[in-house]
Amino acid sequence: MNAVLVDTKTRILEAAEKLFGSKGFDATSLRDITAEAEVNLAAVNYHFQTKDSLIDAVIARRIDPINRRRLALLAAAGEKPTIEQLVEAFVAPVVEQDAPPMLAMMGRAMANPDLFLPRIFKSHLREVADRFGAAFERAAPELSAAERMWRLMFMAGSMAHVLSWGHIVGAMTDGVCDASDRKDVTARLVRFVAAGFRAPESDGAVMRAKS
Repeated sequence: MNAVLVDTKTRILEAAEKLFGSKGFDATSLRDITAEAEVNLAAVNYHFQTKDSLIDAVIARRIDPINRRRLALLAAAGEKPTIEQLVEAFVAPVVEQDAPPMLAMMGRAMANPDLFLPRIFKSHLREVADRFGAAFERAAPELSAAERMWRLMFMAGSMAHVLSWGHIVGAMTDGVCDASDRKDVTARLVRFVAAGFRAPESDGAVMRAKS
């Protein structure tokens, strides 16, 4: 009986992940999920009670292992990591996942501020953000706190864009760009973000930060 329950729960999680990625969180109903998972509504209610609880479970199932990998890579980079090492430690565990539904779902979540702040950042990313923020401060001490935070946001935004649009970039560019090689995408993203982190802070931004 337990094996049947676990299998049902997994089917619900996978169906929800797929639909949240393709349709969005708000546009996906519980009936959509039960139809995709081939279960009845009672099964969803039994395992998750509400749609909000299901969303939390879908996100936690994917982001918690990602964050453990991020922190492991951060630790492996040593006491004086380069900007490239820090960026790679943050983006690679997500971008290099070989799970298109998960990538689409995470892209949707990161592109939805009202969902991202309470369900992802506060619940799953606060510790990771603090650890990486401190590491970037040591790696780029010349940047003001405000400038550093803006650049961290730009890094996260670039990653979210890759997750949301990577599956159509080939068609958009007539095959010039290929997102199927996830390590290549990571390398390109790392080069782009690291160059941004190394750009000099404008005098105006420095003056405003000090005022």
